[in-house]
Amino acid sequence: MSGFLSQGGYAFFVWGAYGMTLLLLVAEILQLRAQRRTILARLGRLIRMRDSGAKQ
Repeated sequence: MSGFLSQGGYAFFVWGAYGMTLLLLVAEILQLRAQRRTILARLGRLIRMRDSGAKQ
């Protein structure tokens, strides 16, 4: 098991690459969630503006 974890002396680079990939995937998910919230809020405001303009 220690041989697998040491990756032939390249463990820092191998596990660092896995860690960086995981970090970037999590950052991407969080950024997409924030964009989705922003888009939904803008659409909600647009719909409310459209509905209030139709009533007048």
